[in-house]
Amino acid sequence: MAERQVTRGGSLLYDSIADWLMEVALTGGSDVQAVVDGACHRLLAAAVPIARVHIAFRTLHPLFAAVAYLWRPDTGAVSSNITHESVQLGRGWEASAYYYLVANGLPHVRRRLTGDNALLDFPVLKELRDEEGGTDYLAFAFRFQPQRPGETRLRNGLMSGWLTDRKSGFTDDDINALIRVQKRLAVTAKVLINRQITDNVLHAYLGPGAGSRVLDGQIRRGDHEHIHAVIWYSDMRDSTPLAEALETDQFFAMVNRYFECTAGAVMDAGGEVLRFIGDAVLAIFPIGGGKTATARACRKALKAAFEAEKRVEAANVERKSDGLPQINRGLGLHVGDVLYGNIGVPERLEFSVIGSAANEAARLEGQTKLLKRRIIVSRAFADNADGDWEKLGTKRLKGVDDPMELLSPRQLEGAAKVERRKKR
Repeated sequence: MAERQVTRGGSLLYDSIADWLMEVALTGGSDVQAVVDGACHRLLAAAVPIARVHIAFRTLHPLFAAVAYLWRPDTGAVSSNITHESVQLGRGWEASAYYYLVANGLPHVRRRLTGDNALLDFPVLKELRDEEGGTDYLAFAFRFQPQRPGETRLRNGLMSGWLTDRKSGFTDDDINALIRVQKRLAVTAKVLINRQITDNVLHAYLGPGAGSRVLDGQIRRGDHEHIHAVIWYSDMRDSTPLAEALETDQFFAMVNRYFECTAGAVMDAGGEVLRFIGDAVLAIFPIGGGKTATARACRKALKAAFEAEKRVEAANVERKSDGLPQINRGLGLHVGDVLYGNIGVPERLEFSVIGSAANEAARLEGQTKLLKRRIIVSRAFADNADGDWEKLGTKRLKGVDDPMELLSPRQLEGAAKVERRKKR
């Protein structure tokens, strides 16, 4: 009778965990790491003797192919990213319990690690026994789409491994509880993973600011807002002859290295990259409220400009030693009002900025080649950014109604002259 009461009480606790997971799935008010941590701690509180939990799933991200969480009672859930390269190399995949599950179309597998019934047929099991003190192990595989014939990798789904260090291992009640909770955990994780993948894709292709606006519902053509911002327009020079002279892989590597130096510096300084236009970068540093907001945004943009120059110079040193062409470039910086929103056709939209200020920034960049300067800014920018400015005159620019005064930072040009003397 006592055992029946304990089992029933445990069942009620498992119900509460399952309900909590479904609530998270419906509201989406969490992330996968917090859900893994919460589910494991709740199971432990319900007397399921878990000592270590590993959960992994594939994702869609330009930097990594999968995400894994390792949970222990003392550390909680700790995340790690699995690179595309390590996935391609395999790294012991075919010797894992997960591979065995996927290749054989099994939902779960159990292995005792100690005693007469011990079976250590996967390399990780010996490690779990010797290093973690494990006695019993359960592995699960949940597919989020049908398995293809002969498929040995989980293209879209979730895998998990559950370990106990209790001497007698998992009981039947423990296993039933884990199966039940694991299914709800997989459903909840699927919802959150899909949301995270959506965030990853939007942030990678639109940037975090525009991506967040799209997720918040600004998806109709014409949705826009007026913003005051620093506009950055930079371009890599001589791309057409370089594309013809270099191997395709070399040219793409060169363009991407240029973007790493320039767009990377923008993002590190708090700016937002909006578009890659061929080999050009269009970015903004939004200006908030307050009297000092414009100066703050201009200082960030100028800091990013100097940092981009340092990165390109370092890249060029490497490229010279490898016998590769140098990266030549120009940058225009301006301050003005732009329309920030969706443009295009209803079936294919782009979130970007349009307006005279954006055109003026591009025209400023165009002057860098003519005036042999790497950075040219407008008077509106220079008046709000600390620096020693060289006046380049007032000029009429194509497509710009009023003449613009052009300036260039002496600090940059002075450093470039010193660097050229050193190379001699």
